[in-house]
Amino acid sequence: MHTKFIVFAALVSVAVPLAAHAQLTATSTVKMPLRGEHIHRGTFPNPHAHIPAQCYVETSFGTQNACQYCHTDGVAEKGLGNNNPQAGGNPNVGNLQAEYAFGVFDYPHVIDSSVNPWENTLRPEVLARVAASLGVKAQEWDMQAYVRQDNWQAAFDKRARTTDWDTGVDSPMRLFPALAPADLPAQADGFVRSASQERGLFNDGQGWVTGWRALNFMPYGIFTPLAGSVSGVYVRLPAKFMQSTAGKFDLSTYEKNLDLVQRNAQDRLSGEKTYVGAASGIEIVRGQYPLGTEFAHPLHYVDVQADGTDRSISRFPGTRANRVKEIRWMYKQREWHPDEFGLALKEESAPVYANRTQGWIENGAGWLLGGWIEDKGGALRAQTPSELTQCVACHSGNVRQSDVGQNSVFTSGTGNTVDSTWAMARQFTGKLGWQEMNYLGYKASASAGAGETPGHLTTPEPLNRGKNVGEYRYFLDHVVGASLFGDMPASVETYLNRQISRANGYSADWPDLRTEVSKNNPQGVKAAQELRQRLMREFTAKGEYLQGKTIRPELFLPTRQAALEGARRYRQVVATQRYDFGKDVFPETPFTLRYFRTPETAYPHQNGTPYQIGEVITDRPVDTHAPNFTYGIGTTPTLIDEEKTEAQGGNFVPDYVPLLK
Repeated sequence: MHTKFIVFAALVSVAVPLAAHAQLTATSTVKMPLRGEHIHRGTFPNPHAHIPAQCYVETSFGTQNACQYCHTDGVAEKGLGNNNPQAGGNPNVGNLQAEYAFGVFDYPHVIDSSVNPWENTLRPEVLARVAASLGVKAQEWDMQAYVRQDNWQAAFDKRARTTDWDTGVDSPMRLFPALAPADLPAQADGFVRSASQERGLFNDGQGWVTGWRALNFMPYGIFTPLAGSVSGVYVRLPAKFMQSTAGKFDLSTYEKNLDLVQRNAQDRLSGEKTYVGAASGIEIVRGQYPLGTEFAHPLHYVDVQADGTDRSISRFPGTRANRVKEIRWMYKQREWHPDEFGLALKEESAPVYANRTQGWIENGAGWLLGGWIEDKGGALRAQTPSELTQCVACHSGNVRQSDVGQNSVFTSGTGNTVDSTWAMARQFTGKLGWQEMNYLGYKASASAGAGETPGHLTTPEPLNRGKNVGEYRYFLDHVVGASLFGDMPASVETYLNRQISRANGYSADWPDLRTEVSKNNPQGVKAAQELRQRLMREFTAKGEYLQGKTIRPELFLPTRQAALEGARRYRQVVATQRYDFGKDVFPETPFTLRYFRTPETAYPHQNGTPYQIGEVITDRPVDTHAPNFTYGIGTTPTLIDEEKTEAQGGNFVPDYVPLLK
């Protein structure tokens, strides 16, 4: 049952003198409103796309707390455009660091989110078999050649020729971002300028300013070189923010307004109440972006030889390959005030509101989200509503559905975003923050072999503002892994094994967790992981995770061989078009997705069958006491002890905030 609904009754364009920009006449034409459908998630191949694969990992008896990077109370406590505390601050949500409390929805019966749907991540061998059954010969692929091909420009060329955020043309590329890859990389001040007048809004003497500006920020443990995907992020404000009080385009006015937007997202304002120039009548709302803000997010394959110095390898820095996995986009289309909803209970059965062919979805908290991903041949196509729901999982807020009536849409979100976004809150300040995303100033080494560390970093590690320690140190201390999956790639494992030893002044030698895992020994896994956490904290306290002031490249970068093999595994997802079942593909099932509980912490399958030690975790128990309020919701403890604070040596952190010092 799908109901059609009009999102916009009218679209208002900014009036600009023809002499300033003749091409903007295209934006003043009347467009048909964007139309979507309410679609129940029970009709999707993966109805649980709102719960990322990382959420299903075990915490190694509480020693690996990646949960805090999404499930925190800290941002909501600051009132920074987020109302969804998830570490105990909202009794309607609970403490999602302490319990696998996945919700449920009905279609027409309870659909159980405690069954892990991410098969590509959970069982990479199944993905390989599916690919082989389709005639895919992954080992014959030349992955270096593949990642160096440009698939972005061809997609951009399908977009109608207008600089507006909405082309108004009913096509899969209707909302594809008006950011031409031919105009990249951004110039030294971060602004994307074009030699083509039709792609620019005004000329500042250095070229036609497109309005887009690049952000450089500290990455999370999700889109990193080691995790196999790296980001570029660009922001654009409406034309009014680029104009002086006289209504003339002015780059310095635009810079001031972008600075205000950044400082607002980072909680660094000094009493400013409004924006400047022609936008001086627009109020700055704490933790909120102004209406009309756009973000464009190309998600690239990793090419460790790409540092921006050799365009034959890649035009981009920071290991960002020419080929993109996805182009993602966000547009702030209506106001959303989180304080109006408070500690609300989400309605898990609410449908998504999306368009089936144009690649966009509403996030329920004021934003349109768009996404374009590789088809089986590697060209970009519009994502399906099911695939787009994965975006809402991380980019949303919490809305009390009963208050928004028949037009309610599903919202998910984390406790750690600022107005549904991640990057600008972690953007570096000053000139460092306004340039192409370069992954801590990565510089490739021309002499590095395929199995060696490929280069080094040049940007000092930033400090977390609230914790007053290095941001990456904090991650290592609490996750004891290289990503939010808690995994430790072979190259990192080898480095730590070499460095952390009694001979080098540590309290013990770095234990080989793989040995305990291979023996299916839960007590050994528990002891080894507890020791690894203790030794990791010794390692970071000594400052040995750093090389001078920068993060040691061995802990941040894959080898060229590992990066290409990771791309090969992901390309199997592309070839099979199985995005609904996971985009993170490991060489084998990570140990954090296998069962190693001891008898006192054990849990069975939902049907009561005991887990075997080392078995892949496909499901966890749920509340079966119908018609209880919590019927169908997950009940398994994560083993992160919420009674044991950081000061007591614990790993529960309810107030993590992603802001940098």
